[in-house]
Amino acid sequence: MRTGLVLDVRAQGARGDGIALDGPVIAAALAAAHRAGGGIVLLPPGIYRSFSLQLPSRVTLAIETGATLLAAMPGPDGGYDLPEDRGPQLYQDFGHSHWHNSLIWAEDAEDIAIVGQGRIDGQGLTRNGPGTPWSAQRGERPLSMATMAPADVARLEQDAAAMRGQGNKAIALARCRRVTIADLTIFRAGHFAILASEVEDLRCTGLTIDSNRDGIDLDGVRRATVSRCRVNTPNDDAIVLKTSLALGRTTCEDVTIEDCSVSGYDLGTLLDGSHGRTQQRSPDRDRVTGRIKLGTESNGDFRRIHIRNCRFARSRGLAIESVDGGVIEAIRAENLTMDEVTTAPLFLRLGARLRGPEGTGIGAIRDIAVHGVAATGIDPRFAAILAGLPDHPIEGVRLSDIDLRFDGRLEGAFPAAPPELADAYPEPSMFGPTPAWGLWARHVRGLAATDLSLRRSGADPRPPILLDDAGDARIGFDVDAPHRYHIVHSNST
Repeated sequence: MRTGLVLDVRAQGARGDGIALDGPVIAAALAAAHRAGGGIVLLPPGIYRSFSLQLPSRVTLAIETGATLLAAMPGPDGGYDLPEDRGPQLYQDFGHSHWHNSLIWAEDAEDIAIVGQGRIDGQGLTRNGPGTPWSAQRGERPLSMATMAPADVARLEQDAAAMRGQGNKAIALARCRRVTIADLTIFRAGHFAILASEVEDLRCTGLTIDSNRDGIDLDGVRRATVSRCRVNTPNDDAIVLKTSLALGRTTCEDVTIEDCSVSGYDLGTLLDGSHGRTQQRSPDRDRVTGRIKLGTESNGDFRRIHIRNCRFARSRGLAIESVDGGVIEAIRAENLTMDEVTTAPLFLRLGARLRGPEGTGIGAIRDIAVHGVAATGIDPRFAAILAGLPDHPIEGVRLSDIDLRFDGRLEGAFPAAPPELADAYPEPSMFGPTPAWGLWARHVRGLAATDLSLRRSGADPRPPILLDDAGDARIGFDVDAPHRYHIVHSNST
């Protein structure tokens, strides 16, 4: 049971001057609060340099207004906790496979919180780390990286030996229960600002995250809410749900993302309010990211996910991807606004990368409802995309009240029938410019679209809608084009 204990780290000997290493004092206070049965460890105004801190059960770390917990640079006075020795981690990258090599980490903890109006600054964290040792390597990287020189890839994916003493996450949680992370600002947080793996009853609310890679990653969580968060991540995903094999096969269930904004502005410019647009591409050489996504890691199932009242700005849009055998079902997305969509506003992909143990089969995507999307400034190359596989269609997608406005005109050629690319890494750009400019659905069953409005500002030779092997589709739409839509290899009506 949590006590009324409050430990001010200044009173415990921390200096808060941004020079002294205050981590040992903070760690001792966290341990003392735990021994006392619970309590609050308070960081008053100041700058507190630290390496790894373990957050134990029934303890709250409170970072006050004017206080910064600063991730120290590894060097003569120390480094981050070593990544756990957990044997071969074959099917997910290094970042997903370890938690201790973080600024704040918790494992098997209960009733914990990190709160306050202060800041976490990941100055000393790295965004890098090796990829998976998965032997097949199909679909390991986006196709947009295919032309990168090995040296350029190596700079992004340092080997495991180079990561010893490095920290690559601001907050990492493994198998925790009843967790609150609230009201903080997190800046340049490394690979993940927050990685929550197999966490139950998680609440992330009121956060402002402006980071150099992923924002909030929920991997196999159950009963989680992300609300009133602003997440800016030009180089990777902003809020993403996953089911990797890092802790065994898990499910992601009963998650709500609401009243959030995600973006791909220049790093730091969400915090200073300038919303910079200098950076044009992410490290994968596609346009900036900053989106909400289910996947790419999808070894387990996703059920009962609700995304509502969210804003996307300078973002790749909403992505729902099963490529590693998981079933994605009972997904609801509603009341979404998107401005300056850098690839496709909506991307549903059922693929067969199958990064997993022998016998991993193709998963499913079904029972998806998207209602109330208003998107402007969409990259004219990419329609809203629903792409299943032959004999493995996406099933039961309902689109309603969808208003998509595409900016400019298509430049260059487009494939009339893109290859299937079943085992490729899923990204909207994987097929090249889509063969329709507004909505392209291939290998889909039971698609229903009502009140679908498509607009564009430039001429385009492609049809606005193309349905390919999309049985039983029902489309009700308003399109600013003299022709309607095309159906190929389908009994759609």
